[in-house]
Amino acid sequence: MLARPLSEPQRRVLLEERRLLAALRVDLERLSASSEDRRSLELALGQLDQPFLLVVVGEFNSGKSTFVNALLGERLLEDGVTPTTRRLQLVAHADADVASLSAEVDVAKAAADWLREVHLVDTPGTNAIEREHELLTRSFVPRADMVLFVTSADRPFTESERAFLASIREWGKKVVVVVNKIDILESGEEVDRVLGFVREGVIGLLGFEPEVWPVSARAALRAKRDGNGEGALERSRLPELEAAILRRLEDDERVRLKLLNPIGLGARLVDAYAESVRSALGVLAEDVAAVDAVERDLEGYREDLRHDFRFRMADIDNALHEFEGRGRRFFDETLRFGRVFDLLNRERIKAEFEREAVGDVPQQVERRVLEIVDWLVEADLRQWQAISERLEQRRSRHGDRVVGRVARALEDDRGRLLATVGRAARATVDGYDREAEASRLAESVRSAVAGAALLGAGALGLGTAVTLLASTTAADVTGLVAASTLAVVGLLVIPTRRKRAKRELAERIAELRRRLSGAITGQFEREVERDVQRIREAIAPYSRFVRRERARLDGLAESLRDHAARIADLRAEVEAL
Repeated sequence: MLARPLSEPQRRVLLEERRLLAALRVDLERLSASSEDRRSLELALGQLDQPFLLVVVGEFNSGKSTFVNALLGERLLEDGVTPTTRRLQLVAHADADVASLSAEVDVAKAAADWLREVHLVDTPGTNAIEREHELLTRSFVPRADMVLFVTSADRPFTESERAFLASIREWGKKVVVVVNKIDILESGEEVDRVLGFVREGVIGLLGFEPEVWPVSARAALRAKRDGNGEGALERSRLPELEAAILRRLEDDERVRLKLLNPIGLGARLVDAYAESVRSALGVLAEDVAAVDAVERDLEGYREDLRHDFRFRMADIDNALHEFEGRGRRFFDETLRFGRVFDLLNRERIKAEFEREAVGDVPQQVERRVLEIVDWLVEADLRQWQAISERLEQRRSRHGDRVVGRVARALEDDRGRLLATVGRAARATVDGYDREAEASRLAESVRSAVAGAALLGAGALGLGTAVTLLASTTAADVTGLVAASTLAVVGLLVIPTRRKRAKRELAERIAELRRRLSGAITGQFEREVERDVQRIREAIAPYSRFVRRERARLDGLAESLRDHAARIADLRAEVEAL
């Protein structure tokens, strides 16, 4: 990096800088950063061990190669009015043992003493006909420790030059602007106007006042080669620029620029990926809200079903209350002394009880239960439809608004996942068989009722199961009367038995209500939980992806903030060296 040893503060900053870039390299891997960005960081790390890199850029025919030759004092590089630099040209000192920096770089050597600590690079012109030339230039700029930007006095600071400077602005390079070919201008006033125009343009673009130097590279090269007759070299104004460049190349200043180069690169990468992560988190924030909304919808769905279910169960309770009322009236009319002989016929009383008291209770219960089944099936389908529509709305919502590689990769993964989950949800909706689902649910309720009645499921229908429950109640209650004997029947016995029968009827119907309600409610709860769980499982890949990615990106955002703070601290320390 340097011919002389570094000072202790310089060594400490260099070590901290390496640690920072190494940590940033790990995060770039976690962020699946582009190969170009990862390579730039690797090159920046490697450049810390390389000589100072002074890179000359500008449009073709701005006189870059002539300018480099003028700095060297010899016509080392080819120059002309057409694009002559077709590859990157690295110029090192004549005594240096230099390997090519890459396959795109040609190496030349010169005797200029200042090249002992510096490598000078001439790049293919920007805005050339052969676009790969410009790509070579743009790919090499990130390695530069200082950039000499050459523009021509006859077309200073063109739109393409503005675009090129804007593209390298984010790399945080030290840029010195050289206005070449001032010999074509007729007066010093014209030179000043051109310099002012360029300076104002750079200020507006880069946000700070640059160093802008006028020069006639052709006149300077001729003066160095042929002798400085009549002050030709001074009139070319190259010596002023050379002195400024050499000041930049002195030990301490060169160290500062060398150390600032990877810091500038790191800052550019941190800013770019932090913005991309913010964009991705913005997308995920709405996805998290969507997942939370689905959870709220499911909770609301569950609570709404429970609320409506209570009203629907009240219809079944009403049927049982009516059953109880008819039973009480039956006992008032039957358990009296005038029918004492009828009371001895147990089967007759039981049949009358079933006909007059039980009546169509089983059919009413079955009808109302099946209404609950149909209502639950329709509610389930509507919930699936709502989920399917919500997933469809989330697809590609941000495709035209995401910023940066991280956000675009997230959007791609998210889009593919939502498409898969959405197709599954739509397939469920499209293939929803109401009749089959209602039949399955009705069978589940029937089995639950049969089980609650301690009956074998067998082939019993729901109505049959309820009939058996009600008939058992009738047998239990009417048996109280049939067991009495004429010897004890009297004015006191029958009223006592009637009162007891009503009490027993109330207890049996309460038990019937408890069993029916418990069986139907239990099955309802199981079905609701089953429906909710099915929906959760359907969107689980999306939910897991969203929450996992948010946690991952939150961690990376925090790490990038730490990097940004460390970069700011390091930049201040380097500037203070």
